[in-house]
Amino acid sequence: MSTVPALKLLNGVTMPQIGLGTWPMDDAEAAVSVAQSVGLGYRLIDTAENYRNETGVGEGIRNSGVARDEIFVTTKFNREWHSLAGVRQAAEGSLKRLGLDYIDLLLIHWPNPDQGRYVEAFEGMTKLLDAGLVRAIGVSNFKPVHLEALFDRGFVPHVNQIQLDPYLRRDDLVAIHREKGIVTESWSPLGRGGDIMKDPAIQGIAAQHDKSAGQVILRWHTQNGFATTPKSSDSVRQKANLDIFDFTLSESEMNRIDALRHPTVELVDADTFGH
Repeated sequence: MSTVPALKLLNGVTMPQIGLGTWPMDDAEAAVSVAQSVGLGYRLIDTAENYRNETGVGEGIRNSGVARDEIFVTTKFNREWHSLAGVRQAAEGSLKRLGLDYIDLLLIHWPNPDQGRYVEAFEGMTKLLDAGLVRAIGVSNFKPVHLEALFDRGFVPHVNQIQLDPYLRRDDLVAIHREKGIVTESWSPLGRGGDIMKDPAIQGIAAQHDKSAGQVILRWHTQNGFATTPKSSDSVRQKANLDIFDFTLSESEMNRIDALRHPTVELVDADTFGH
């Protein structure tokens, strides 16, 4: 198994480039899957208040036998906590459920622009950073207009976790992230529809490298510099998802994947959806 690279965030904290996503696991499944994945070499675990499995994630980390400081834990909070005091409550609630003393990366799960308090929420997270309750702070599902509102106040998130796959590229956002030094993290990296795993171009490239379609797609993410957290509770799939750093996609192969499009794949719109 090849070593997972780390990405350096704006404040110098390092984050593994690939990890385990835990939605929609419940506590029991998360406890088993997290411990299992850490045993296979995973060091990034992604959860959220809204997943309702933080307790199980924390149990899995403790059962893994690996030191806490070797595991990078990401969680996210809901719209009800979008205030200076609320963010502190959200973090303390997650810490209690996880059974941890600090969170490695805390994210605003959705901007909820109808509520209009995500800038205040981000300001609250900067105070958590200063207090040492979190090591890094970021956002999830923020579109360019939401990021601009943060930039206008002098705030730059360390990470923006967004829906992104080869059928649903987010070039506008990725360009902003690169300009500002924000790490792009992709959720649903293997697609939410459109049968990307069956795409002939992907399958052809996979055959050339003696890899699976999923491994080729995840390699596309990592070669683009993205972090990503594919979900799987199956140990064979977990191992395969991590085993992607012993081959390199050529420039022409990356270009072929970049050229893919699928008309039925839809973006979850953060202007109208959120929790």
